[in-house]
Amino acid sequence: VHVGQIMQMEQSPDGRIANLGVVVGRDSVAVIDAGVSRAEGQALYVALRRLTDKPVTDLVLTHVHPDHSLGASVMAEAGARIWGHATLPQALNSRGPIYLENLSRLYSPQDWVGTQIVPPDQAVTDTARIDLGNRSLLLTAWPAAHTDGDLTVLEEATGTFFAGDLLFRDLAPVLDGSLRGWLNWMDESAPTGANIIVPGHGQPATSWAEAAGPQRRFLKALADETRRQIDDNIPMSEAVPRIGKAMADQAEFWEAFEETVARDATAAYKELEWD
Repeated sequence: VHVGQIMQMEQSPDGRIANLGVVVGRDSVAVIDAGVSRAEGQALYVALRRLTDKPVTDLVLTHVHPDHSLGASVMAEAGARIWGHATLPQALNSRGPIYLENLSRLYSPQDWVGTQIVPPDQAVTDTARIDLGNRSLLLTAWPAAHTDGDLTVLEEATGTFFAGDLLFRDLAPVLDGSLRGWLNWMDESAPTGANIIVPGHGQPATSWAEAAGPQRRFLKALADETRRQIDDNIPMSEAVPRIGKAMADQAEFWEAFEETVARDATAAYKELEWD
């Protein structure tokens, strides 16, 4: 596992904020997430080649966000099949041009040049398995939660669970799908047999409580306070700063808290006002 910078992309000098994974099997190699750019994908490939010369047969993209998906071209050129949630091709098609424009605005050319959108060629609608010889990866597609299409990966031999951005640690969680769905996932989807839990951001953990506890408290507080504002008929423009103020006791536990909670409160209000 490569642990990315604990900051949002706007704060980073090069956008390399996501956690990335490599699983080396007897016969071949799988990569979990490819980074924000061709440059990061190349750096990951070089690091991988220091570990093994086995072929890279598979790349799993856990979701659409650019810090996880835009380095995919490097692994595709190395011969990897690209796996993604069934909703990922449409999401990349609609969002990809905006992501590329943002990269060119945020970072110097050497950090984004050559980056392109590469859609998956293997769609996961429920579950799928990747066989690396002596290792098997279980891929699971989830309903809307962090985004509208998240995948998780369980490496079954060691019990290493790659959660993608369904789990954040240290960096404030970003809501881009469904708050209700995300809380349901956290309550119902503790991975069976997981010994190491790798979040999309922050350090890996060795227990579900350690990995998921702080995020669940964050999301539950977001939901509870948003519903309170809606029940009091507070308009969204006034509710968003109130939600952030009500959650301020959590700020010390999360990087990029203030800007992220404002965005999350806006998304939560839009979703929950129809309950």
